[in-house]
Amino acid sequence: MTETDRLSLFFSNEFPFNKEGLEEFVHTFVIKSYKKGEIILENGNTENELRFLDHGIIREFYATNGREKNINFYTNASFITDFSSFTHATPSKKHQECLTDVHLRVLSKEKFVTFTNQYNCGKLFIETIFQRIVVNKETEEFNHFVNTAEELYLDIMKNKPDWLLQIPQYHIASYLGITPETLSRIRKRI
Repeated sequence: MTETDRLSLFFSNEFPFNKEGLEEFVHTFVIKSYKKGEIILENGNTENELRFLDHGIIREFYATNGREKNINFYTNASFITDFSSFTHATPSKKHQECLTDVHLRVLSKEKFVTFTNQYNCGKLFIETIFQRIVVNKETEEFNHFVNTAEELYLDIMKNKPDWLLQIPQYHIASYLGITPETLSRIRKRI
């Protein structure tokens, strides 16, 4: 399956409500490749491109005073843009790092704005993405607040098993807010 096919399939599955301009939109993206360890977003930088993950793994994290806290991992074809920074032209609070070699499809903000002004589906896309982000973030925050690290790990096993196969355990531990040693003990109990 080509990168263009993945992006088209993503839109067909996730946003089937409007096909107007979709073909043109998909073909406007350019391919960028990054090596393992490269940073693609840094705290304080403003997002100026729409990024879609084709291949690879990206970790998203906060960092302050020499400490890092993983907040998400992208392992499947999806948009990885900090949409708040992108749409409001504000500095991002996040970092994104490639955990493997990564292939992205990228669209500049300028081209995206031109597209959304031309087609209604662009505006609907942004509204839908924001709704999903808010719901996902609220669910994630709630789960991290009410569940123990072991319950969160069980949830990962059930809903995101690819994380356990592809992401180093010390990154999973950071996501859970525990040490790698505590994660090791949890894994032995389960």
